[in-house]
Parts: sequence; C-alpha cells; structure tokens
Amino acid sequence: MESSKVIDLEMFVPRAEVDPVYFNSPYYLYPDGQMAVEAIRVIGAAMGESGVAGIGRLTMSRRERMVMVEPRSTGMVLITLRAADEVRAPQFSRADGALDAEMSAIARTIIERRTGKSDPSMFRDRYQEALRELIEAKMKGLPIKPPAVETPAPVIDLMAALKRSLAQETPAARAMPKKRGRAAPDRRQRALLLPVAGGRKEKEEPATKPATLAPNERRRV
Repeated sequence: MESSKVIDLEMFVPRAEVDPVYFNSPYYLYPDGQMAVEAIRVIGAAMGESGVAGIGRLTMSRRERMVMVEPRSTGMVLITLRAADEVRAPQFSRADGALDAEMSAIARTIIERRTGKSDPSMFRDRYQEALRELIEAKMKGLPIKPPAVETPAPVIDLMAALKRSLAQETPAARAMPKKRGRAAPDRRQRALLLPVAGGRKEKEEPATKPATLAPNERRRV
C-alpha cells in the first residue's frame, strides 16, 4: 500500500469536540494543481464558517492513518490522530466539597497577572539552546561551569504555596523577551508548587514505526 495524495474525508465534526490528546503530528497541506487550490479555498472557507473540522483517512508511508483537517488562513493543516486504544482514559480523583474562597481568589489573581497573548517565538527548547552553548564553549576552549540546579521545597501548605507564588510575581517576570540571543538567566517565576502525584509509567514501544510523509508531498509543521 503506497502513500496516497488523496484524503478521504468521512465526516465533519465541531472543532471544539476533538480532544487534543488524540493529536499526533501536524502537517501543512499544499494543493496539487490549480483545481486543488480552488477546492481548498472553497472547502476551507465553508469549514471555517461552520466551525468544523474534517475527519478522514490517508495512507502515509504504507500505513493508513486517521487524520483531522482544519482550515488555516488561506490553506489547511492536517493532523494525524492517535487511535482510541492508544489513549488511556484519565483517572482523576473525585473532588468533593466547596473550593476555598481565599485560595480561589489568589489563584485567579495569579492567572490574571500572567495572562497575555500567545507568542510562538516563546516556545523555546532550552535544553537544545544550552547544548549548543556547551558545544560552542568547548570548541572555543572556554571553561564550562555546570548550571546551578535549584530544588523546590516540598509543599506542605497549599495556601502558603499560593501566597508565595503571588508574592514572587513581578512586572519584570511577566515581561516577554523581545529578541533571541545567548540564553539569559532564567527569570521565570517559580512554579506554583502544587502537590501532584509523581512519576509515570514509561512509554511503551509502539507496535509500528511513526508514519512519515513521502518526499515532495507536503511539509511537516
């Protein structure tokens, strides 16, 4: 079964109903020919007006995959979907009783002070940045100092943790970086220090290799 260039859309669903936990890999869709350009524009506009996404199937690298297609500007984005048996059901504990009013007020204040506009340029891989700096330093023969690792204290009192997070909030901590350069000192606000269950099961080895796109078909996001 070879890779195909045709997406078989089986149904349209409200975009808000598709849970992101099923998302796998995103790709930009590029039309093949003038007729496909017009088709993508017309279908994309209709989908955008209706607030829906298309669910269908596509053969990628000899493997049939469930996919979701949604309009994006004047084009479309395709996202491969995980199968239902690849996503475990959540096992959240049951919450009983009313929320503490003071803690809720502090949490809302922290959220309001941190709320801003989404900026993809802030999505940085600090591990890769630090690795590049380490390689450059070694090539230049510069001394290498291991970064200081700060271990947060265990949370005993949730109210105290929220108040401490609120006290640490400063205008400088909320300022967005304006340009990229060498990694600046980490000025991010410390975590909220909320107690959560630690550890998770190691990811099982997938039964099949991840699907990849055939050359010259579409570019991965």
